[in-house]
Amino acid sequence: MAVYTDVTDEALFAFLAAYDLGGVLAFKGIAEGVENSNFLLHCARGRFILTLYEKRVNPADLPFFIGLMEHLAAKGLSCPLPVKTRDGKALGELAGRPAAIVTFLDGVSMRRPHTLHCFETGRALAQLHLAGQGFELSRRNALALEDWPPLFEASRSRAEEVAPGLADEIAQEISALQRQWPFDLPQGVIHADLFPDNVFFIGEKLSGVIDFYFACNDALAYDLAISLNAWCFEPDGAFNATKGRALLKGYGSLRPLDEEERLALPILARGAALRFLLTRLYDWLNVPPGALVRPKDPLEYLGKLRFHLTVDHASAYGLDEEGLDEEGLDEEGLGEEGLGEEGLGANGLGQCPKE
Repeated sequence: MAVYTDVTDEALFAFLAAYDLGGVLAFKGIAEGVENSNFLLHCARGRFILTLYEKRVNPADLPFFIGLMEHLAAKGLSCPLPVKTRDGKALGELAGRPAAIVTFLDGVSMRRPHTLHCFETGRALAQLHLAGQGFELSRRNALALEDWPPLFEASRSRAEEVAPGLADEIAQEISALQRQWPFDLPQGVIHADLFPDNVFFIGEKLSGVIDFYFACNDALAYDLAISLNAWCFEPDGAFNATKGRALLKGYGSLRPLDEEERLALPILARGAALRFLLTRLYDWLNVPPGALVRPKDPLEYLGKLRFHLTVDHASAYGLDEEGLDEEGLDEEGLGEEGLGEEGLGANGLGQCPKE
């Protein structure tokens, strides 16, 4: 989340006149994340999230995002629902930007999730992949393998400002992944950004999945690799195999990986780490003046990429080990982490695009 575009009171009230939300009780910009302009909107008829889609989002993709949330919710996945105007429109324009309002989800995100949170997240990701079957619209992944070289070139000349040797390291990895990438894996709708701040919990139960503005069609196992990167590393950069095992077990409880997906997981995890390294690098070097935004450290994902380069089999992520049952995950996961550190969410600040 972020705020790039200011919204005046007059413009907001004119925009909301098309909705049946009642009077505005509170309106607050949200600073987290790097993608769109997002606001917590509290009206007489409830709390909502208002999003203004900034330049990186192609307006032609918005019907896909809106339709996908409606489709997934109809299939039983707990996710935000687009709010429509009196004449049935889910998209409008505010402050010169495409804009939409979605429902607010209760729950909190976990800054330091424990193993049971990882299990629940893996299960929800598999549920999303299964629920996405039959969705009629499709969207190409705009940050797929073929998009990484031009994205890198946009930052290459300044990469050394972030870390010595970074440009050469990225160039070598792009070249290696271009030779090794698996193209024949099962495909479908993927979330593509399932970070801890995009998943809400009430107690230990997952209460909702948010932020579908990177969703697209791609390899399902690649989505799982993104989540391994997002959920299973500790703050010191170490990979937590117990969390990895939990995430994979949760996913496999609904959709077991086939043999090709299992073999490809280390390569997919490298690609996922490189993708977020590249977008974070670009955002780190190109923060617009005056924007209310907190760019995320690209070096976090450089460390993850280096770990994946040491992995030659998915067993390193816990896939082939004896799994824990759901109760065992809870017991083993408590330790020093307790029930996990709660992040933003119950107040609505976790409910918009992040990466």
